[in-house]
Amino acid sequence: MRILFNLANPHSIYAGRSIYYGYKNAFVDLGHTFKPLIPGDDQKKVFSKFRPEIFMTSLSPLVLRHLDLENLKVAKKRGTKVFIGTPFWKSPLSKLRINESPSLHENKNWIALIRSGDFGDVYHSICEQGDPRMDGFIKNTGYPLHTIMLAADKTLIFPDFNEKFVADISFIGTYLPEKRKFFEEQVVPLMKKYEVKIYGQDWTALSRILGLIQRGGQYFDIPFIRSFLKQALELHQERQVYTTSTISINFHEQYQKKGMGDLNERTFKIPLAGGFEIVDNVPSLHRYFKDGKDIVIAKNKGDWFEKIRHYIKYPEKRKVIIKAGRSKILHYHTYHSRVEQIIRLYERQSR
Repeated sequence: MRILFNLANPHSIYAGRSIYYGYKNAFVDLGHTFKPLIPGDDQKKVFSKFRPEIFMTSLSPLVLRHLDLENLKVAKKRGTKVFIGTPFWKSPLSKLRINESPSLHENKNWIALIRSGDFGDVYHSICEQGDPRMDGFIKNTGYPLHTIMLAADKTLIFPDFNEKFVADISFIGTYLPEKRKFFEEQVVPLMKKYEVKIYGQDWTALSRILGLIQRGGQYFDIPFIRSFLKQALELHQERQVYTTSTISINFHEQYQKKGMGDLNERTFKIPLAGGFEIVDNVPSLHRYFKDGKDIVIAKNKGDWFEKIRHYIKYPEKRKVIIKAGRSKILHYHTYHSRVEQIIRLYERQSR
């Protein structure tokens, strides 16, 4: 199959880059033809020449700024099925988070676009079915909403030890205001007792300011400004951190723990790299993993410190969980699995 992926922000240094490569590598590895659509492309020429069977995009201000909707209508008439990554119907995120899409229910133009039938064919979200953040989408748009979770890229993530990244505890992720309290209360105290290494974006005031400037450059597609900041780690280095660290910690924003919650990519990346993960308590974790068998879930603050202490002290107990966790991810939670889900949805749409 021919897959066209709308890479509206090719210079992103945030999670979007690993999600893109996850899908790209999985589609290609499974034998499909994959092509990105980026700002500045002649969209009419790309669609007419490539003739995608699936077009993957999302609903956001950045996407709508660059996407030619009239050209998309023509492609749909030719048979292209359009998959839309859908923002929250009622977003719990602050409106100051300019890189995040606002609440869909507040945007009548976006709702009208969905209802027109000229935009998407399959609408999907990382949220579990029945998540309150998406309440109202189906009723107000007339479209079902599918859950397509995040995952890990097995073409890039695998055990890969590197002495450079040896540490008792490591964390890879972006600093976000909603994580500040957790970090101060449950990560900073670890630094007094263990060797803790932190990698990622926006961990200083200066880097946060520069990140805002860069996102502005990406929105307006201004050369240099859109890409002057680089990733803290290359994708291959992420796996090395997870493989080499004694424990890789994972924690979510508070809104991700409401209802069933949604799981970040780290949840799946750490075990796939042969890393040992201790994660905060997101309710949906219990649907996909067995605590103490293929992942370790810290139920509360005290449990967090106790489990870190326990598993650093008893390395043989980590080994069994690492093996089971990696097996679980390989079977159910790679981007290959998500691509297979997308193909099934495509086939249903094409009947």
